[in-house]
Amino acid sequence: MTLPETPSDHVAGSPPRILIADDQQDVLDALRLLLKGEGFEVEGLTSPALVLEALSARQFDAVLIDLNYARDTTSGQEGLELLEKIRALDPSLPVVVMTAWASVDVAVESMRRGARDFVEKPWDNARLLSVVGTQVELARALRKGRILEAENRILRHPEGGWAGGRLIAESAAMRPVMELVERVAPSEANVLVTGEHGTGKSLMARVIHDLSPRSEEALVTVNTGALSETVFESELFGHVRGAFTDAKEDRAGRFELAHGGTLFLDEIANITPAQQAKLLQVVETGELERVGSSRTRKVDVRILSATNADLQAEVEGGRFRQDLLFRLNTVTIHLPPLRDRREDVGLLAGRFLEHHARRYRKRLAGLDDGAMKALVAYPWPGNVRELDHVIERGVLMARGEEIVEEDLGLSQAAGASVAPRLEDMTLEEAERVMIQKALERHGGNVTDAAKALGLSRSALYRRLEKYDVDA
Repeated sequence: MTLPETPSDHVAGSPPRILIADDQQDVLDALRLLLKGEGFEVEGLTSPALVLEALSARQFDAVLIDLNYARDTTSGQEGLELLEKIRALDPSLPVVVMTAWASVDVAVESMRRGARDFVEKPWDNARLLSVVGTQVELARALRKGRILEAENRILRHPEGGWAGGRLIAESAAMRPVMELVERVAPSEANVLVTGEHGTGKSLMARVIHDLSPRSEEALVTVNTGALSETVFESELFGHVRGAFTDAKEDRAGRFELAHGGTLFLDEIANITPAQQAKLLQVVETGELERVGSSRTRKVDVRILSATNADLQAEVEGGRFRQDLLFRLNTVTIHLPPLRDRREDVGLLAGRFLEHHARRYRKRLAGLDDGAMKALVAYPWPGNVRELDHVIERGVLMARGEEIVEEDLGLSQAAGASVAPRLEDMTLEEAERVMIQKALERHGGNVTDAAKALGLSRSALYRRLEKYDVDA
């Protein structure tokens, strides 16, 4: 997995970036001068609110915060509250606290709440530089180790995503995405992943899980949109024997299976209002009851969810609960379409070629110039998933050592939306076209398309999977 970074962020030889918070401008100026003289990049801010805003927008190697912001108090309470908020935002970010009113009690309390070290004002330059430098080195080593460890875990899960589970992302469009992922993944925040079909939302869920403290526990995935009203509760919350006709034994639901780990709710926009209410209750309380049971069970689950829909528009249209959206999107990560990250096309194609050549036992040197130019120029309406299929076809069709443009079948893909005559189609081909037309007519809304086709929503989902049609 490649985690790209902005030119000054965590790359070899780049200066460490330090955020300083103190309500006295002269203190900020003195610290900025000291740290810049030692090669650090420094940003100084005067209030806790500005600190949290900066941490949400940019990445830092360490934070140095004052404990006292109100001039008429020496309690350090405002600084301790800021410390807790920073820790909640990014538990891996080292925070060093400083105060002019040092005491054992305040130092102990700040360390208890997650500070890495403590510096007393007026500070000793050598000690302050030593403390900050040590924390930066530890943070960078931890980050590098965490990323390498995550990459190894991802590579052990070939079912987790394209090209053996590796996420290729080196384009400018993906840099802020991966920077946000690196910042958010180690936290406990619920994450909503959005983007067009085929952009890699399920793979992104795997990456977030594998970069989190829950990585050694289960990542449980459920396509919520494919669950009918009758099985939704049983599938998510479990049931006890005798709860309904086919309940022949007790069964744990997906929430319980994900206890201690991560639950990934795919196609979240397609659940019904009744299902949304049931889901909200468990998300809010962390408690559930299996169908047919009155026993309350506690679950510790981090929730990742994904959709290609505009959930805010769904809320405004009365189709999705605002309170559930608030619970699910503590942080939203939007994956750009492949047409907006063309720098990644060649890298992705190369990785897919390796994967499929190995899979089909073919010896190929790569793609020729014509094939590569065609890949970069193509609009990719099916995004990364379509690129994967195109390269697989190229591997199968290649006659020589290189894949050439005609092997890819891109002209056929571009004209795929032009349907053949109905009388020339098989029954399955006709059904596939009818499903695509219904989805287009209803803006991708599976529930409305199913009604128009005279199908249940779960029956339509089965056909979508059968025909590899994106909703």
